[in-house]
Amino acid sequence: MEQRRAYFDHAATTPPDPRVIEAMLPYLTTHWGNPSSIYDEARQARKGLDWARRTVAAVLGAKPNDIVFTSGGTESDNLALRGVAYASRQRGRHIVTSAIEHHAVLHAAERLEQEGFRVTLVPVDRQGFVDLDALAEAITPETTLVSVMYANNEVGTIEPIVEVVRVVKQRNPHTAVHTDAVQAAGALPLEVDTLGVDLLSLRTSCTARRASACSTFGRAHRSSRRSWGALRSGTAAQEPRTWPALSAWPRRSSWRTKSSMRGTPTAARCVTSCSMSCRRACEGRM
Repeated sequence: MEQRRAYFDHAATTPPDPRVIEAMLPYLTTHWGNPSSIYDEARQARKGLDWARRTVAAVLGAKPNDIVFTSGGTESDNLALRGVAYASRQRGRHIVTSAIEHHAVLHAAERLEQEGFRVTLVPVDRQGFVDLDALAEAITPETTLVSVMYANNEVGTIEPIVEVVRVVKQRNPHTAVHTDAVQAAGALPLEVDTLGVDLLSLRTSCTARRASACSTFGRAHRSSRRSWGALRSGTAAQEPRTWPALSAWPRRSSWRTKSSMRGTPTAARCVTSCSMSCRRACEGRM
């Protein structure tokens, strides 16, 4: 009797669609340049990167400059939690999340707790839904971030994110709301204005058509803007560094000018830039 093998772990990752492979081949063969450089191969890569950013932004109903590409869902969650936590630490050091989050969120929260932040885990009911009353009670004037996943990776519970945002903003309008939407991609609506979230983590390798792209959406308000530059420059887990004077950095003709970056949120520039000088310049303005 012929044995057939069935794969049931698509929630973790999926085989790439042949059309995705075809679309990616040019960037693995001819368009391999550094997208931050100015030569022809780099420009071709940059076009592809910009197209990908616009595509993800269109899915989320967001602006392309609000999209930050990461290496995976774990980095995306860490970028959101650690970035906002340290960017907003002068206003408060309290973070709220649910007890059933993915380990990428829970472990990041545990680490922040070891670094002096206070973390509250909100309980869920028997079906995995977050207790909204407990969530409201947990939020204080010092709460800077609430993170609740959109769809649970173990039991499949779809959390009422719109209600979560409503509860959070009523209690503290300055608290940023993050949702881990890794399991929601391709199955649930992701429009960020409808959801009302400030930050959203996304990974496409859990969908039927994927190119292993991971991203973090962050609104261009003060907390999320600072988080991108702080985390990607390595300063999120420590006190801000004192960088050398800008004039001390070696000059490079490939640095992008202000005109080429105009209209881009400050911290997004730090993420996409190829030089330390950009981070230095942005740090003084965030």
